[in-house]
Amino acid sequence: MKKKTVSIMVAATMALSLFAGCGSSKDTATEDTSKTESTETTDESSENASAETTDESSRTTFTVGFDAEYPPYGYMDDDGEYTGFDLELAQAVCDKEGWKLVKKPINWDSKDMELNSGSIDCIWNGFTMNGREDDYTFSVPYVDNSQVIVVAENSGIEQLGDLAGKTVGVQAASAALDLLQSEDEGGQKALADTFGSLNEFADYNTAFTELQAGALDALAIDVGVAKYQLNSRGEGFKILDETLNTEQYAIGFKKGNDELCDIVNADLQKLADDGTVAELAEKYEISDMVTLKASDDASKDDTKDEAEADTAEEK
Repeated sequence: MKKKTVSIMVAATMALSLFAGCGSSKDTATEDTSKTESTETTDESSENASAETTDESSRTTFTVGFDAEYPPYGYMDDDGEYTGFDLELAQAVCDKEGWKLVKKPINWDSKDMELNSGSIDCIWNGFTMNGREDDYTFSVPYVDNSQVIVVAENSGIEQLGDLAGKTVGVQAASAALDLLQSEDEGGQKALADTFGSLNEFADYNTAFTELQAGALDALAIDVGVAKYQLNSRGEGFKILDETLNTEQYAIGFKKGNDELCDIVNADLQKLADDGTVAELAEKYEISDMVTLKASDDASKDDTKDEAEADTAEEK
């Protein structure tokens, strides 16, 4: 009986040791698997992080998102080519960097999605920076703009107060719309509340057609675009002397993309120094609005060159 009891105890001890050994192997295997998975996840995260890091030194293209119906900054000319002050300036930047310019027309109300998805590198098309500074990395401002009201010459509307009860048009997702909806200091919501209605349009060409047809009484619009439209459409419209606000245009990059912004800023100054900016401003009749000017050093060099040329002629 004692031998039997001892045998049973030995067997039980061996069984417990066997189970303990199995449990230890399982725990070790689980730990090794976890370590492997953790390492793989870390490696994958590192690869993704590297993929998201942009090395501007290897850039070959520069994709500009723009409103294709926003003259004189971006539009389609009679030959079916996209052109405008902003697009020609973008091309000049690309020429300096050796990049290929990709012009990508976008719906203005989807501009943020296009930028944040990486579909475009920047928004460059009469883009108001004021009030949006926290949402984008902006270039230096290059145009002084103002929001104005355009009406038919025979409308009887002479000042902003005359818009009470009137039907006013504005581009969707535009700075003018933001202004008319803003209750902040300088905002014009109080004025907009007096309108009979505020109608949004995808583009200003359509809005002008509605104004011309009498479906709109007035149009809230950027002054540069208004002047271009009035010049191209002939007589029949006027810009009210009383403006809605003043603001500035800049190039909008994805928030935090300082490297690309700095490159473009440096090129813009070079283009101002060599006279390219002034030439384009004159071509598109916005010289009185463009704020990019030649640096003091560039101006001194020009003066020196002119003086040397005059001396050479005298000799």
